[in-house]
Amino acid sequence: MKINDTAEFGSALRKRRKQLHYTQAFLSEFTGFSVSFISDLERGKPTAELGKALYLANLLGLDTMLSTRETNA
Repeated sequence: MKINDTAEFGSALRKRRKQLHYTQAFLSEFTGFSVSFISDLERGKPTAELGKALYLANLLGLDTMLSTRETNA
């Protein structure tokens, strides 16, 4: 899945969390992140901390990858 913005990233996290039958409260207890942070992240809040966001994605079994796209410069 190609992620183009914070809303799509958050949606992917929420979808995976629900597939795993995890609650936001469970992830909060496990990671030490607040429920409000997890909720903000899932709603696509653009100011969420990148390090925490990537950690949570990896914890949920989601890989993150950057690739170069072709440009017509």
